[in-house]
Amino acid sequence: MTAPLFSSFKLRSVEFRNRIGVSPMCQYSSHDGFVSDWHLVHLGSRAQGGAGLVELEAAAVTAEGRISPDDLGIWKDEHIPGLRRAAEFVHSQGARAGMQLAHAGRKASTASPFNGDGLVLPADGGWQPVAPSAVAFAPDGYAVPAALDEAGIAAVVEAFRNAAKRALEAGFDFVELHAAHGYLLHEFLSPLANLRTDKYGGGFDNRIRLVLEVADAVRQVWPERLPLLVRISATDWAEGGWNADESVELARRLRDRGVDLVDCSSGGLVPGAKIPLVPGYQVGFAARIRREAGIATAAVGLITEPVQANTIVAEGSADLVFLARAMLRDPYWPVHAARALGETASWPTQYLRAAPQNSPARTAVTQP
Repeated sequence: MTAPLFSSFKLRSVEFRNRIGVSPMCQYSSHDGFVSDWHLVHLGSRAQGGAGLVELEAAAVTAEGRISPDDLGIWKDEHIPGLRRAAEFVHSQGARAGMQLAHAGRKASTASPFNGDGLVLPADGGWQPVAPSAVAFAPDGYAVPAALDEAGIAAVVEAFRNAAKRALEAGFDFVELHAAHGYLLHEFLSPLANLRTDKYGGGFDNRIRLVLEVADAVRQVWPERLPLLVRISATDWAEGGWNADESVELARRLRDRGVDLVDCSSGGLVPGAKIPLVPGYQVGFAARIRREAGIATAAVGLITEPVQANTIVAEGSADLVFLARAMLRDPYWPVHAARALGETASWPTQYLRAAPQNSPARTAVTQP
């Protein structure tokens, strides 16, 4: 009997060969938003490693929506050829390719981690961040953002719509809206960052308005045959912030607008949040949203061991398991997990001579 982690899974017309996903992870290796050789090797090696789906890092839908000047982008048509090349190689290895569409909001215009962190001033190539309200993420290292007016909000919605069109032209199988980790869409959701008094602030219905508008706009241009995902922070882990009850209701409404899966993360909205960092600490959010909102979910967060990941799927806590740091440490985590669970894994033909002789993992994937 196939281990649940290695069973196939289908969203709309897209079938994934297993339930293992490579989470979007910023590489801070772009110039002007373009895909670099680093991205091709980074993404390609994880696709070779047997994951069912490989998701590119957060791609900024506007230039000012980048976290850092080194972020990947999808705000202009010139980005499409490089993105297409990455998607095509992922496909050639038997995996499905996804694109995360993002806007950093008040956490924008900061230095990449290996370039010193902290605020990047306009004189040094930075820019003015925008947000729902003129409240900085932290007193040091972040700019006070400009509060978006309604025209600015409408422009953000249009930027997400246009980015989805580009992702489609580049050949991606799914897109994911980034509404987590303290970036722009999450900032509108949380009363800790959203202090507005117009139709985009205040009560729950107003605070979720932008996320729903973006989902509607993307679904209008994203084909019915292809899945749409949304990543949320299920809780801010902070008093008075966004919480799990609100996440369940948001998931219900996203489901009704054609969203197919909620990727359940948490935190990132405020500094200093007390987060219980233990293995699988976010799985309960995925399980609850799946159960109560009636929508597929992905579990993320300190999932590192094959048995752990398999149990999450077997118990119905989530439909997919997304791995990040574990995949950075071992691009071939899926083939090693397959061996641990007694399953047959797909090795690239070029690597078959190195596949373990005493395991069933000696089948090949189609090569380009």
